[in-house]
Formats: sequence, C-alpha cells, structure tokens
Amino acid sequence: MNGRIRAREVRVILGSTGEQLGVLKLSDALRKAQSYGLDLVEVAPTANPPVCKIVDFGKFRYDISKQEKDKKPSGSKLKEIKFRVNIDDHDYLTKLRHGEEFLDKGNKVRVQLQFRGREMAHTEFGMQLMDRVKNDLAGMAQVEMEPKLAGRNITMTLSPLPASRRKRRFSTPGEEIEEVEPVEQNGASES
Repeated sequence: MNGRIRAREVRVILGSTGEQLGVLKLSDALRKAQSYGLDLVEVAPTANPPVCKIVDFGKFRYDISKQEKDKKPSGSKLKEIKFRVNIDDHDYLTKLRHGEEFLDKGNKVRVQLQFRGREMAHTEFGMQLMDRVKNDLAGMAQVEMEPKLAGRNITMTLSPLPASRRKRRFSTPGEEIEEVEPVEQNGASES
C-alpha cells in the first residue's frame, strides 16, 4: 500500500471503474492516487510488473473480508420434521414437501415420530408411517440411520442424494395450483 510498494513500475487500475491506466512509474502512480484522494494498493505483487489498484483501502479490506465469508461453505445442517401417528394426508404431504426442500438444499433431515398416551400400545403404526416416509423420500435421500424406537419417539435420519440423482415427487403448493385444470360446469342443475 502506498509507500510500502517496492517495485519501480506498476500496472495501475482505477478501482471504481476498473479502467486500466497502464504501466506507470511508482511515483506517478502514487501522485495519481493522491489526486483522487485514494490509496494505491498492490493487488498482484507476483505479476510482472506488479498490479496495483487505486481504491479506498478501508473499503478494499472490507470487500475482501466479505468475499472470504462468502467462500466459507456453510456445510450441511440437520433439519427436523416431526410427525404424529394419526397425521392427516394434507399435513403429511406438507411435511414431505418441506423435507424435500431441505434435502434439495443439501441438508440432512431427521424424521421424528412422537407417541402420546395410549398410542404407545401400537408402535407398529408408527413404524408403518416411517416406512412410508422413507419410501416417499427415496428419490431425494438415502437412509443414514434406520428408524429406531427410543422412549416415546421413533427417529430416522436421511441424508441427501447427490444433486444429479435427486428427483422431487411432491411439488410446491404454487406448482400444484398451476397443474389443476378448471372444471367446466354444464349449466345449472334442474330441481
């Protein structure tokens, strides 16, 4: 930056527009930067001649730190979907849609089924529901942890398939509305 640059000649780029000012002597480049009220920052010191930008150094550092944060992979998160044994079909489909969205974004999904009261007497219904979920999401995920009963819950973990092998079976609500064709009515009924 400014006085710390050791090269005799530098290739100068104006940071605000990206315009190349060409190869200048270091003293000329520093004068040009000062005339703009900005700093001369060395961007590529290994190039021949070194590349420098005329920018506000504080803003330049901020932009670099922002780019570094964006590069960090967020990794896959674990999302959870909770079911009950006597779930309605519409609620079931809504939860499956959410599960597909999570898997589509590369997140793992924990499917949890909760028993209450006398429902514990029929855990086989819970296992049937878990198998149904497993089969319905087979196009999007593979089973990482098989369904297992622990206390009053059955838990199963699904991990997403590679993006090339994923196939969504349950569309989002917006898509469903578009696919439905209007039903024609043939006049009023006679009474």
